[in-house]
Amino acid sequence: MTGNEYCRLYAESPDKAYAALFREYCDYVYAIVYNKINRIAQREDIDECVSDIFAEVFFGYKRNGDDSGELKAFIGTIAKRRAINAYRSLALRSERYSSEADDEFASAPSDIDIENDSDKRETREILISKINELGEPDSTIILQKYYYERTSGEIAEMMSMKASAVRMRAARALEKLKRSLAAVGIMF
Repeated sequence: MTGNEYCRLYAESPDKAYAALFREYCDYVYAIVYNKINRIAQREDIDECVSDIFAEVFFGYKRNGDDSGELKAFIGTIAKRRAINAYRSLALRSERYSSEADDEFASAPSDIDIENDSDKRETREILISKINELGEPDSTIILQKYYYERTSGEIAEMMSMKASAVRMRAARALEKLKRSLAAVGIMF
């Protein structure tokens, strides 16, 4: 969701805008918060932090400028800062706060990077969607060439085409795919 899309929704109905914002970014925000505070927080603490983040985004986002960019970076920054503040607050409350705990938190709170996994999954879904939008035979050629690592000759035989035609279609399809991905903010 871009800033402009969010602003249009907000102009229609603030409730619709909040619901769309929550639907779009809930998993992302939850992953960030969980990754930062799961070691010392209860589920209620995590849920409260996520709610606070969405409230801050909803009330703090400026809806009067031209913002055609994604909201993800803005929301991610707020989520990370709020989660760190929640961690410190919870640590103080539970009397476990010390400089050692703060140093440990800063280095690596978990072996699992939920946020990174979520970003990769989202990127893969967008990539597959954009490949499918290429249509046939381009989508099949791209998948066979770059996912299954088949040669142009193997693809040509499989699709009853000439190898040179497969190479030409692959090059054109790849350029189309790059432009399509760039339009949604994914650069390769």
